[in-house]
Amino acid sequence: MANKETNNIKLGGFVLAGLLVLMAAFYMIGKNRNIFGSGFELRARFNNLNGLMEGNNVLFSGIQAGTVKKITMINDTLIEVTLAIDSKTSGFIHKNALAAVGTEGLMGNKVVNIQAKGGSSPLVVTGDILAAQKMINTDEMLQTLSKTNNNIATISESLKNAVLGIESSAVFQVLNDKTIGLSLKSSLKNINQASANANAMTGGLSYLVSQAKQGKGTAGLLLSDTAMSGNLKAAVSNIRTASENANRMTGQLNGLVTNVNQELNNGKGPLHALLRDSAMAKKISISLDNVQKGTDGFNQNMEALKHNFFFKGYFKNLEKQHKKDSLARIGK
Repeated sequence: MANKETNNIKLGGFVLAGLLVLMAAFYMIGKNRNIFGSGFELRARFNNLNGLMEGNNVLFSGIQAGTVKKITMINDTLIEVTLAIDSKTSGFIHKNALAAVGTEGLMGNKVVNIQAKGGSSPLVVTGDILAAQKMINTDEMLQTLSKTNNNIATISESLKNAVLGIESSAVFQVLNDKTIGLSLKSSLKNINQASANANAMTGGLSYLVSQAKQGKGTAGLLLSDTAMSGNLKAAVSNIRTASENANRMTGQLNGLVTNVNQELNNGKGPLHALLRDSAMAKKISISLDNVQKGTDGFNQNMEALKHNFFFKGYFKNLEKQHKKDSLARIGK
């Protein structure tokens, strides 16, 4: 009886130990840990792990290459990740390979992606630190999309205001006015007619130029007739001579005016006596008064002669003759 209880205890302990080993194996398999691996380790340092945890997968060129073994905080801006690499894959990783934190699919678990880089470089040895490559995570993408969405909304609102402004502007009303279209058509017709007239005028000018080159027409005669050219030269010479004479006369007049001014300023000559001598001016005024008085007396004497008996018939005949001449001029 005692042996049976001892055997049951041993059996229970063995089963319990087997269950513990099986649970540990399941745990290790669940975490994708290489239980019987070679212990090859690599390290990588990142500024942000974006949710990477111990036990996450490590991929090399998209192939399962190991797991995340350990995460260590070096300082507040740098985190070191220790990677347990399968011995079958470690022989293909070079020192210039890049490590980056990525995601399995769009919303899957975080993984460490090791990307091979071209060029000659030696293979890694255990404990090497791989260069880190910054990858855009989902949060950064969502933030960028949010900013883009806000910018699009702002641009859309600006476009809306611009379209409303254009719709209410005078330019839009002008474009919608049908009468302006008719006016534009009429203006285009006028422009076409003006262009046709300009072409006709150009043809006429070309004809005149060709005629002139051939010595035909008035312009051709002016350009090709040597006699006409001689006459033009003579006319230009006469004009030049007349201009020289006019300049000479102007000089003489300037000299005469200068002499008169000198005489007036120096008190010499008859002009000074007439213009500046007050006694001479008074005498001239008295003489003019006497002439006026003499003229008035002569008119009175002539009027008296008209009424004199001896001259009365003469003046009547003279007046009749004057009237007859006036009638004859009117009849003509």
